[in-house]
Amino acid sequence: MDQVNTSSRVPAQTVVTLITDCLNAVGLPGADALKVAELMLEADLTGADAHGVFRLPQYVKRLRAGGVNPKPTIRVEKTAAATAMVDGDNGMGHLVMARAAETAIELAREAGMGWVGARGSNHAGAAGVYAAMPLPHGMVGIYSVVASANHMPVWGGVESLLGTNPLAVAIPAGEEPPLVLDVATSVVSYGTIKSHRLQGKPLPEGWMVNTKDGTPLTDPARSSEGVLLPVGGYKGSGLALVLGLLAGPLNRAAFGRDVFDFNYNDTDVANTGHFIIALDVKRFTPGDTFKAEMDRHLRDLRTSKPLPGFDRVRLPGQERSARRADRLKNGVPLPRELTAQLDTLAGDLGVKPLAAR
Repeated sequence: MDQVNTSSRVPAQTVVTLITDCLNAVGLPGADALKVAELMLEADLTGADAHGVFRLPQYVKRLRAGGVNPKPTIRVEKTAAATAMVDGDNGMGHLVMARAAETAIELAREAGMGWVGARGSNHAGAAGVYAAMPLPHGMVGIYSVVASANHMPVWGGVESLLGTNPLAVAIPAGEEPPLVLDVATSVVSYGTIKSHRLQGKPLPEGWMVNTKDGTPLTDPARSSEGVLLPVGGYKGSGLALVLGLLAGPLNRAAFGRDVFDFNYNDTDVANTGHFIIALDVKRFTPGDTFKAEMDRHLRDLRTSKPLPGFDRVRLPGQERSARRADRLKNGVPLPRELTAQLDTLAGDLGVKPLAAR
């Protein structure tokens, strides 16, 4: 099933108002609901479709069941000149990470870099959204998180003890689009598996294997019987482990067996851990000089000879800006199945469905 042929475009502002109204209906104050909605929309605008409005039904379930605090008191403790810790008070992850990113930028402005850890948080959506926050300030952004469910084993094992812990890095450029890398340490994120299940699309071989016999698992409805494969074999497994330890135990947040699957547990406190790093470019080299060098290298790489079978060379984040502009102008593509799910949610909460906005 081709998502392009089964999707309709919904204006970006319509998506924002739907999310805001739904979150407001389950207890988030207006300003906080709008902030979360804008960050969720940013995921959809930039192509991280499995981490935008697609996640709204599960967020609402956890808020209604008491698994997430709708009115947290988020606390920031500056622990040194370039470091800080954010305690999210079990609030929405988007709010916690927005505060953490702002803090990292402030620290980097003063000290040249800022490393901010976060605990007491929840699922925060697309990693690239937070890595990109330092970009307008002439800074590099680096972000990771302990994923909100374990779907991957340690290399050589069959127990799901690791998350798809992503790595996102954003590097500013001048006239060229900034380089924005946002990758799960598994072959795909589990959100992509959920999206395939919603749309009835089979999984390609190489994404998941059955834990009983190691055979490829291609039916998304049976994903609970399998595990995700790490990207790059043992290297991806090792990277997921390292990132998880830096985002989890370093921040006194959940890791390993302490992590539960937030897709099926609506009531327990997740204590999700994240970290974000901001680096002020001008502390290393003049900002304009760096941007010019970035442009030169990115153009050289982008225009290099493509491999047979490829029409062009692609760089991380190269199409992000163009996709964002297109979706702002023409709307966010939403699969029919997701639109129906969102309309049901809206009816349940007593807010206007998409078609009525």
